Amino acid sequence: MPGARPRGRVTLAEVASRAGVSRTTASYVLNGRTAQMRISPAVEQRVRSVAESAGYRPDLAAASLRTRRSRTIGVISDHVAGGMFSSRLLVGAGRAAREQGHVLLIGESGGEPATAAAIITEMVDRRVDGVLLVTAATSQVRLPEGLGPLPVVTVNCTDPDASSTSVLPDERAGGRAAAQVLLEAGHRGIVVAGEDAAPEVLAGRLRLAGIAEALSAAGLPPAERIACGWTVEGAYAGLAPWLHGGARPRALVCLTDRVAMGAYQALAELGLRVPEDVSVVSFDGSEIAQWLRPSVTSVAIPFDEMGARGVRALLDGEQAQVLLPMPVVDGGSVAAPGVRQEHH
Repeated sequence: MPGARPRGRVTLAEVASRAGVSRTTASYVLNGRTAQMRISPAVEQRVRSVAESAGYRPDLAAASLRTRRSRTIGVISDHVAGGMFSSRLLVGAGRAAREQGHVLLIGESGGEPATAAAIITEMVDRRVDGVLLVTAATSQVRLPEGLGPLPVVTVNCTDPDASSTSVLPDERAGGRAAAQVLLEAGHRGIVVAGEDAAPEVLAGRLRLAGIAEALSAAGLPPAERIACGWTVEGAYAGLAPWLHGGARPRALVCLTDRVAMGAYQALAELGLRVPEDVSVVSFDGSEIAQWLRPSVTSVAIPFDEMGARGVRALLDGEQAQVLLPMPVVDGGSVAAPGVRQEHH
């Protein structure tokens, strides 16, 4: 209507007035503190109904001045926000933050220390309640300077020289699980494709250690290693010459789903089929694993759970290293070793 004033934010006093209670009572109800005032269920329901119908939202800025808490969690990532599947970590963290009345403030450094320092300055200025430091690959890191007394939880990474809490996938157990899938199918000669992407990346070393443990426990020799990069192109470049030279593996563990995609391409060139000729297991549990035909059995990184667990550890003040299980996502890429059929 012409000349009408725009409707402003509904205040706590207005909610209290409409519900017929004091402002203090309304505040205790909407902040979940009814037990402290022995507020009846009927009054609590009436206040909440009024607040919901009126579209009431708490004034977080005013609350932060009173409590010295911004109800904001800073997230500093290297390449997670733009990652094809590791961005699920942010989904899990965001959900857990909302459940506890917090929001995320996300900054991606691209692995550049100067960028990380600028992000930290912004987060400190905005008075975040704590920081999650996250990486796309399971890695060893150094906590960046400038965090001061802010509580920090590292997710998918760890600083061996710091006492901060870390939330990590259990990569070593994941390696054992990958080998066990093939052992239980009846395979004995296992080949591993892939190598560490960088010295600070822990995932490859831990996965290889787990595979070695499983083979040793089964009384088998160490797996043959084919060195290749962690990309589709790198895997193909490492495996194709080896296969063209006459190698015919029966069971292949790829250290990432991207390596598995490159392996599928190299195998297909020679008419080798998965799983009839070669059984394949990989790691990560990404969308790539599902896109392949047949889908590759993959030991998944629990990114959603890691993000949520990191937020809860940060807000609860937990001090520990948390290792989360890596579930095996079954595909159609593993079969018992049979008589290889000739291809023409």
